Order: sequence, then structure tokens, then C-alpha cells
Amino acid sequence: VCHFTQRSSKLSFPKICNIFWQFHHTSTSHLCSCSETVSDKKYQDPFQLGRKDLKNLYEDIKKELLVSTAELKEMCEYYFDGKGKAFRPMIVVLMARACNIHHNNSREVQASQRSVAIIAEMIHTASLVHDDVIDDANSRRGKMTVNQIWGERKAVLAGDFILSAASVALARIGNTTIISVLTQVIEDLVRGEFLQLGSKENENERFAHYLEKTFKKTASLIANSCKAVSILGCPDPKVHEIAYQYGKNVGIAFQLIDDVLDFTSCADRLGKPAAADLKLGLATGPVLFACQQFPEMNAMIMRRFSKPGDVERARKYVLQVGPIPSISFL
Repeated sequence: VCHFTQRSSKLSFPKICNIFWQFHHTSTSHLCSCSETVSDKKYQDPFQLGRKDLKNLYEDIKKELLVSTAELKEMCEYYFDGKGKAFRPMIVVLMARACNIHHNNSREVQASQRSVAIIAEMIHTASLVHDDVIDDANSRRGKMTVNQIWGERKAVLAGDFILSAASVALARIGNTTIISVLTQVIEDLVRGEFLQLGSKENENERFAHYLEKTFKKTASLIANSCKAVSILGCPDPKVHEIAYQYGKNVGIAFQLIDDVLDFTSCADRLGKPAAADLKLGLATGPVLFACQQFPEMNAMIMRRFSKPGDVERARKYVLQVGPIPSISFL
């Protein structure tokens, strides 16, 4: 990821293919050519670096969820149990620190910047609640989903409430530019969900479609949250763009690896059923990569793996793919 985020945001299909192959066939300690740098002792655990600013994160989120109804309160707080990775808030507070140090050598995260981290996690969680309804998912983070326990209708309302509470917190920051930047995330989430419901017949268009969907559903939140804290911490537009591109690339890389894990990891580690994307009829990056070597997968992709045996065959093809020797990793 460290090299990935330094490159152009425009990635070709072959480059992405090799990222998938390298991840699948290489141990995590030697994931990429920069593993020697990453493992150097002078680099600290990012979660330790952001630990101070993430303290009481979930308690503060619960304070934003001012609910009088006991059932709605329980539903809204269900995923804010402190067991999540808090990956997005961590990225946001570290970007805030970087921008503050760059601008005026301040080593403290502003209250408004921490609020952005909280809002990012709330928007993300609201999207998870809604996604689980759309996908009819029965497990998330190793436990039953909100829709399975309380039903789809109440789950939709719970997601809406979390989103509304995030909007109130966003308005409280009192900066119209920040409001504009973060409301773009909500629009992108909706557009990304619509993109996921469709597919492209042309192979090249299909992969571009997948990357656009990945950006809107996953990377936009990280990109725009990073941009927001950079605006609050530094007046330089160049820094704002750097923060945005960093968040965009990390967000895309995060989702690409998550899509690989859907094939290579077990349900216990994922916190959700393995091969879930295939069962939903989704052709993620690993499937599109495998389609290069197994063209017969095209028909399965177009019918969204709906025939008996499609899911099993597609998963088998994905796990059989090999490298593209003529193309470098990055």
C-alpha cells in the first residue's frame, strides 16, 4: 500500500491483476517490493500512532445518537460495540496530524478534525446497515446483522437515523466547505450501490465499472474525509489534493484486498460468509482477473452466477489463476 499510494490514481487492468496475484500467492510479510521498508523498526504501528485520538471513539459516537426509544437505541448502537477495526477514523486522525505538523508544526488534532473521524465512522456504519438489507446478509463482524434481528424495515430506519445523527454532527462543525466535501460521500455511496446492481458486457468497460463502483462505495469516504481534515488543518489547496488522492488510493487498495480475502479467507476471519460476493452475483476484481484466463466465465458474469454450480465453478477458476509474467507488480 505504501508504494501504491504514491502512484497515479489511474490503474490499468494488468497492474491490478498482478496486485491480486501477488497478494494471493505471497505471504503477508512479503506482500510487495517495499516489505523491507515497511518492516523497518522506525515505522510505528499506525493504530498506536492514532491511539490517543481514537480513545473513547465509540462512546463519543453513542453520545451523538440521542435516541429516546430503547429499541432504536439498541439497533443504532449495535455495531458501535468497540470491536470494529476503526480503520477509517485511524486514517483520518493520522492525516489530520500530518497536515497540522506540515502547516504549523502542531502535534495536536483539532476537535473539528476528530469530529470528521467520528462522522466518517458513522456514515460507514450506516452504509453497512443498509448494505446488509440490500444483500439480505445474515452476519457481520462475526454476529447477526441488524436486519436479521429486528427485520428489514427497522434496519433501514436505524441506518437512516445514524446517517441523520452524522449530518447533525457535521453541521455542528460550522464549515460549509467541510459540509460540501462530506455530503459528497453520501451521494457517492448511493451511486456506488446503483453501479453494483448493474454490469457491463464489454470486458474493458467492466473493469472500469468495477473500479468506479469501488471508489464510490469505499474509497470516496476515506478520500473526502482525508480532504476535510486537511482543509481544517492547512490552507494549501495542493495539500488538500494530496490528502484526497492518498485517501482515494488507500481506499481502493483496501477494497481490492478485501475482495481477494472473500476468496482466500475463511468466514471466521472475515466476520461474514466466504464467497459472499459471488453468491450476490457480483463480479469483483479477482473474478475479472480470472476471466482473462478463463473466458468461459463471461457467461457466468453476465447471468450473475445464477445457475446451479456457477458460484463453485467461479471460485475454483479464481483460485487457479496464475501470474502475468510480462508485467511488473507496480
